[in-house]
Amino acid sequence: MKLALKRIGFLVVVLGIWQLVYSVGIFEDIVFPSPIKVGEALYEGFADGDFIHALGASFRHLFMGLSLAILFGTIIGVLLGKSKQADETAGMYLIALQSIPSIVWVPLAIMLFGFSEFAVVFVVVLGGTFVMALNVRTAIHSVPPQLVRAARTMGTKGIPLFFRVEIPSSVPYFMTGIRLAWAFSWRALMAGELLSNGPGLGYSLRYAQDYARMDQVVAIIIIIGVIGAVVDQVVFSKLEKNVRKRWGLMKS
Repeated sequence: MKLALKRIGFLVVVLGIWQLVYSVGIFEDIVFPSPIKVGEALYEGFADGDFIHALGASFRHLFMGLSLAILFGTIIGVLLGKSKQADETAGMYLIALQSIPSIVWVPLAIMLFGFSEFAVVFVVVLGGTFVMALNVRTAIHSVPPQLVRAARTMGTKGIPLFFRVEIPSSVPYFMTGIRLAWAFSWRALMAGELLSNGPGLGYSLRYAQDYARMDQVVAIIIIIGVIGAVVDQVVFSKLEKNVRKRWGLMKS
């Protein structure tokens, strides 16, 4: 309860400062809208169904891209984690690819797929794959060697060792990878949709910018931020904490 009150209080302060800056008149209305105008833009967008339609399209792109990113990232991570030769050769390039901002992949996606939904999904996949792969590789490398030795002593080797010992031991890192893959994919999604011609929050943001609707621009930015925070805290953060508790990595 105290935490909720603190967060509400902080939000009230931010809105108060926002309204104060607007009232002083430092910026023009078209550049710096008031909280009331942004609130009206939010209400109109949801009442008309425009934001709901855009959200549906964005989550469709995200679901397809994130699913593929988790799949590809897991395969790459396991390969690098299990093969020393692959890790020593391709491992450093994986880190290099992870350091590339998602917006950089957009021109390549447009050249390959044009201004289509496939281009958006492509950017989302690249945004989440590499961080997922890095965490899966770390998970494989972090398996306690005493567990592996104990399993081998009892006659478990090869593929059974991987599925019975290494995978269960790697689950906490795997969950962290999924959480990070979601965050990176969500950011990549917005970058991809900004330059697409299809529906989505990113496209709606660019449309509002082209028509100088700063109230809608700020409203969409708020929606993007709120969704990112809520999904992370309500879904992925709780899943990660539950897994870490069950694996004895944090206090109950």
